[in-house]
Amino acid sequence: MSLLIIGGTGTLGRQIVLQALTKGYKVRCLVRNFRKANFLKEWGVELVYGDLSRPETIPPCFKGISAVIDASTSRPTELYALKTVDWNGKLALIEAAKAANIQRFIFCSAQNLEQFSNIPLMKLKQGIEIKLKQSKIPYTIFRLSGFYQGLIEQYAIPILENLPIWVTNENTCVSYMDTQDIAKFCLRALQLPDTTNKTFVLGGPKGWISSEIIQLCEQLAGQSAKVQRIPLLILKLISKVFGFFEWGQDISDRLAFAEILNIENNFSKSTFDIYKIFKIDPEEIIKLDDYFLEYFIRLLKRLRDINFEDVQKQKNLII
Repeated sequence: MSLLIIGGTGTLGRQIVLQALTKGYKVRCLVRNFRKANFLKEWGVELVYGDLSRPETIPPCFKGISAVIDASTSRPTELYALKTVDWNGKLALIEAAKAANIQRFIFCSAQNLEQFSNIPLMKLKQGIEIKLKQSKIPYTIFRLSGFYQGLIEQYAIPILENLPIWVTNENTCVSYMDTQDIAKFCLRALQLPDTTNKTFVLGGPKGWISSEIIQLCEQLAGQSAKVQRIPLLILKLISKVFGFFEWGQDISDRLAFAEILNIENNFSKSTFDIYKIFKIDPEEIIKLDDYFLEYFIRLLKRLRDINFEDVQKQKNLII
């Protein structure tokens, strides 16, 4: 089976690419910048020029393709890209997939779409889900929450650099997930006919609140965090006055989506059923504490290596 992967240079997309190659799939990636995507070519990926903001470039990318995995998304602050890429571009992608008689279209969406159609990115993703279902293309939709990878910049690095961490005053519980595991589900869907024409809310085996993540990072870093709290009520007021995506990018994206994430979502009731459907052992899923532990171990090793090199340089200078 030959795969066309959209968003292959992104945090999730590159994991999908890597695992697809490992499993022996022939992988093609739609890219705008060949230089930026050169590492994919070195992995063995076929790169083809395509730009979701230029719909005419999309149909040629589907020649000889069996399935498509769309892991691309604009950042919420990129207002122009929301319409040109996440709507017009995705519609063109669906039309091209339909014309190419694609066997499966896997779309990476977001959780709690229905409750937040007033938010541009959520409204567009919901609309694309509807268009994909109407297209009659065999599909699988994954509604995702946050990635482990995003938590490094949000929590670990600020603690290490003694910078403030912005959180709300709500104990929002989120079932974050490693992109490696999300990629595993995406590729497993291609092998399981029972996952066709279905939508799955995908999350990790445990929900985490901000204070738990901060405490974990503090323990691993050996230093305290500078926590700055912003009441969710104030956040809602700001969003109504200025719009969710226009009021200050310095505060984490998670704050912009605090209201979305605050919706009750008890993954624990359905998570393990989904794991059974996809024939994935819960023990294979990377746990957040293990992910952070590995990050800090790698970081400490890197710091030791740097210190060793500095000592060697000083010795050489003395000699």
